[in-house]
Amino acid sequence: MPKRFYSGPTESRHISLRLMLGLLFSSGIGLVAYRRQSLDKSGVLGAIASGTSICGMGGWSWGLSLIYFFVSSSLLSSFRANDKASTASDKFTKGSRRDLSQAAANSGLATLFALLYGLSRSPRTRRVAKAGFMGALATANADTWATELGVLSASSPRMITSGKPVAPGTSGGVTLLGTTASALGACSLGFFFWAGQGFRKSLAPTPLLALLSGMVGSFFDSVLGATLQAMYSCPACKTETERRIHHCGARTESLRGLAWMNNDVVNFLATASGSAVAIGLGSVFLHEED
Repeated sequence: MPKRFYSGPTESRHISLRLMLGLLFSSGIGLVAYRRQSLDKSGVLGAIASGTSICGMGGWSWGLSLIYFFVSSSLLSSFRANDKASTASDKFTKGSRRDLSQAAANSGLATLFALLYGLSRSPRTRRVAKAGFMGALATANADTWATELGVLSASSPRMITSGKPVAPGTSGGVTLLGTTASALGACSLGFFFWAGQGFRKSLAPTPLLALLSGMVGSFFDSVLGATLQAMYSCPACKTETERRIHHCGARTESLRGLAWMNNDVVNFLATASGSAVAIGLGSVFLHEED
């Protein structure tokens, strides 16, 4: 029979300590990110809520994995920021400062899996939560790295559904550089999580699972961006954008997609698909909780 988990005073104290330290660390990181203009005020609140919950209910390796995602994403957002702004800033719905909805879209599902892990005493449920967390965060990291580096590609992006060349920053456009960055982002997140778990033998497949789930999630993100995501056209500039009001001040016109399917919804659905893949693979390759 599989080993069962039992709650006790010692475990409760550990969770309480992790919650307090998670609140402290996430608040500090959120403040630094706000001053660096990586987050707005609502984004700081989202980062604190996610950081506290994930660290407190999942554990230190979970919290450190979230920090790795956020720090690496923020650094890549700042990398050659002027070049990105001149190339594709008018394409994106929002600027480089992440808000609450963006935080929820990228880390909301990971937070729910951390809560499930911390509240459950079933080894099988905790294994599912661990795989789901890793798949969600690997997808978020893969997609962010692909976006931040892919837009700098010297070659023109091609629409994932048709193969036709499109402008840099176009939703659904992919490049070799962006795809490579996506793979590195997913795999490195899995490796970082495995390292935080002490390189346990039972979790040795983690980097590969993160790579596969993150790439599937990132691919799904691109497909949604090319098909169902709401896109608009600026009648003044004659350009495609995700914005309802273009940077020139003109109100844009609907071009394709569903009105409610904005970039945040696409990101959430992508992390959900990455989680599903990781859970499926984890049921085969990951062992029960020790």
